[in-house]
Parts: sequence; structure tokens; C-alpha cells
Amino acid sequence: MTRQPAEPATPATPAAIGKGTTLALTPLAELRHHLDAHLAEDARDWLDQALLEAVAHPGIHGPISVWELRLAEAGRRCGPEYADAARILILDAARAGTDAVTRVYFQGTAAERRAVLHALPRLVPGPDALPLVEDALRSNDTRLLAAAVGPYAARHLAPHDWRHAVLKCLFTGVPVDEVADLRGRAHADTELARMLADYAAERTAAGRPVPQDLHHVLALTDPTAAPSARHTTRDGDAKES
Repeated sequence: MTRQPAEPATPATPAAIGKGTTLALTPLAELRHHLDAHLAEDARDWLDQALLEAVAHPGIHGPISVWELRLAEAGRRCGPEYADAARILILDAARAGTDAVTRVYFQGTAAERRAVLHALPRLVPGPDALPLVEDALRSNDTRLLAAAVGPYAARHLAPHDWRHAVLKCLFTGVPVDEVADLRGRAHADTELARMLADYAAERTAAGRPVPQDLHHVLALTDPTAAPSARHTTRDGDAKES
């Protein structure tokens, strides 16, 4: 694999990528550029080799594929700040399908699960991987929750489950800005508005503050507000239409 010389990250890529839905919405080329710009030489060499191995031996092979081993190593090789992005690149290079991502998710660490959730929009075109999202939404790990409400959930999660995912973010303090396509899915959703109003009333009756994010989402449910028509490309970009 030919690697271009490292350059400063482009403005479109955050200096410290790896938070919430940012990874799922960042094109793969930008993720690679970001890593090349910030990883040490030995880590870049390791990533080159890991991607070559994934391309050469994609999919599932036996009890564990070589690229699955590289996913486990990514934190130690690249450091926790960059490991999620490295894992997404490896998953994509391995062309991991539903069976592969399911195995990685349920056998992996929380960090590996996050990477799978971030990578889902690029790897699984249909709703087959929804059980992974649903499992993550039962967690109280806020980083896992933020990854679970990315573009794959926006595209495939049923309305009832999506509404509860938004409420879970409010319960746990995950910023609703992490919810992909929040404006588009919340628009004119009267049931979500009712659920939010009930939650606000419960908080007020208990003498507890109502999260500011709740007011923000409630405003988005207004049917007179202009919705944002969005779609997500295979590479994870959210595009206005």
C-alpha cells in the first residue's frame, strides 16, 4: 500500500477525531489522512500492514481472522485516541459483512463495539445489523450510546425504538447533537413530542432540572419547522438534498 506523506489534517476533520457520530460521518479518505498526519511512523507502518492483511484475507476465516486480531491490537498500536478510526479502516478493508461485524461486536471489547457501530453504515446496507444497535442502546456506556445513535440507526431504527434512543440520550447525558438526522426524524413527530413533554413534567414534579437538550428536540418536533431532507452515502457522509 502506498502511503502519502503526512500533512496537517484538513479543516473538515477534527484535530481529535473519535467522538460520538463524527467517525461514522467522516469519509474514509479523511480518516486515513487524519491518521497519517498524527500517528507515529511505527504506528503508520503497522496500520499499512493491517490494511494489506485485511484486503488480502477479507471476511471470516476460522475461529478468528487475522484482521480481527489487528482490531484487538489497535489500541496498543495506535493509542486510544486514534484506535477507533484505525479499526473502522480495517473493518472496511476486510469487507466485514453482517456475520463478521456481529462476531466482532459480541466477542469484542467496548472499544471494538464502538468501532463496529461507527462502521455499520459503510458495511451493512440493510437492517440486518440492528440487533447490535439495540444491544448498545441497552448499555449505560455513554460512548457506546453515542456510537449507537449514528447514521445506521437513523436509517433503519423503527420509530418507537428511535424515540426511546433519543430519550436514553437525555437520561444518560449523551448530547443529542450526536443523534444522526435528528432534525429530519424528529420533524412533526407528535409521539416524540408527547414523550418529551411527559419526561419534562416528571422532572419538574420531582424538583429536578429539565435538560436543555430536551427543549431543543421538542422544538424540532414542531410540524411548522422546516425539516432537513438528508440521506447518508455508503462512505458515511450526511448530505443535504
